[in-house]
Amino acid sequence: MSAGIDERLQLLDWRRRTAELYATVRADPDIEHAWHVWRAARELMFLEHPQSPLPAAERDAGHAPAYYDYDPAYRGMARVTESDASAVQVPASVGDGYRLVRAGTAHMVVPGEALELQLLWLDDYAGGLLLTCRDATSGAETYGAGRYLLDTAKGADLGPADGGIVVDFNFAYQPSCSYDPRWNCPLAPRENWLTFAIRAGERLRQP
Repeated sequence: MSAGIDERLQLLDWRRRTAELYATVRADPDIEHAWHVWRAARELMFLEHPQSPLPAAERDAGHAPAYYDYDPAYRGMARVTESDASAVQVPASVGDGYRLVRAGTAHMVVPGEALELQLLWLDDYAGGLLLTCRDATSGAETYGAGRYLLDTAKGADLGPADGGIVVDFNFAYQPSCSYDPRWNCPLAPRENWLTFAIRAGERLRQP
């Protein structure tokens, strides 16, 4: 078996484990408990899995993902309204960017703020919903290019909710490119650059 197929099978295993982890999260009625399970499983994958975003020399507890404390106020059932399905070019960590499709707008409220977040659709063979954003913590407390909330093509899916979707910023996470530039990631569209701070989810490690 060639090295190429080895790597592809490892990536398949990573995506399978991610999908199974999010299925566990969706099935747990105790959301904060599910979040602790998600954190622990994610750390184990980062430290031990061959497809970890961490470079091999950094697969230790000092480089594992760090998080804000869990805050239930940053979880909501987002109402989704339709978009025009137009193509949009979003920035990427490497190269000219990605061509995605506007899928809808997620409307929800977090402490003191009403949000309208652009949902994007990966317009390839399988498709998938992508939700990314930046906020006022980006570049100081969190990764400068923003964080992911949903990436259903890779199994990061918190589930539907009465015709909308579950959006929980406690599960916001840094894209793989934040750990190693060999990864190329789509980044948050300009519409999803928030002017206020979202102190929930993954954050940069404090010195």
